[in-house]
Amino acid sequence: MSQDVMAAFSLKDKVALITGAGRGLGATIAETLGAAGAKVMVTDIDEATARAQAEKMQQSGMNAAFGQQDVTDESQWEATVAKTVSELGGLDVLVNNAGVETMAFFENCELSDFQNIQNINVTGSFLGIKHCIRAMKPGGPAGQGGSIINLSSVAGKGGYPGLGAYCTSKGAARLMSRAAAKECAVLGYGIRVNSIHPAIIRTEMGNNVIKGWARLGLAESEAEAEALFEQVQPLGYGEPQDIGNMILFLASSASKWVTGSEFLIDGGARA
Repeated sequence: MSQDVMAAFSLKDKVALITGAGRGLGATIAETLGAAGAKVMVTDIDEATARAQAEKMQQSGMNAAFGQQDVTDESQWEATVAKTVSELGGLDVLVNNAGVETMAFFENCELSDFQNIQNINVTGSFLGIKHCIRAMKPGGPAGQGGSIINLSSVAGKGGYPGLGAYCTSKGAARLMSRAAAKECAVLGYGIRVNSIHPAIIRTEMGNNVIKGWARLGLAESEAEAEALFEQVQPLGYGEPQDIGNMILFLASSASKWVTGSEFLIDGGARA
């Protein structure tokens, strides 16, 4: 073989920036990339959780730093990217993980809630793509190319009742990823851009969807809502590590010929 298989999945000497990484899925992603050898910048709008997660990783022997970041603020993106390059020595991987959802039927969805979801899930990802391309491209402060991974959802591939605003945002993240992938490839930047599309996994956000379905009357109880989702996902519920493993693949050189792709991680929900 032309290369060692396991070496292709190593992130040794790579630097990764992960948003919304203070807890939940983002924290698992940070630990997965850190365990693979990456130097990880953990950011979160809640500085205390970002600090605690970075310290937890450091205690496990990983190289991690942290920063407070509101992903909707462009000046904070500029500062975070500069801090990552300065403190960790470069920037090779961006994971646009920060996101929110709300459960409401279209007729009842408040405009302010709809706009907030688009601002965090879409504008936040756009700003990450923009400023990390500037850093990663040839001649940029990092300048070695890289991998940008955007968290979409199965809700970015199809509609779900009660999740109209969220579906809208994740559909936008999906097509934004494809457009950025094509642009970076045509410009010869050496930057790959892909989106991943999880179904319901065991996180606080996943549990909120189950509770929301019961609250909106889409299921008679939370137990029934959970059973419905288990039926839709033939392999049952996913775990955060399932998502972390896919992100590791996309962050590594094992996926060097993969860009503009959409990865369903859904236990067979949309098979």
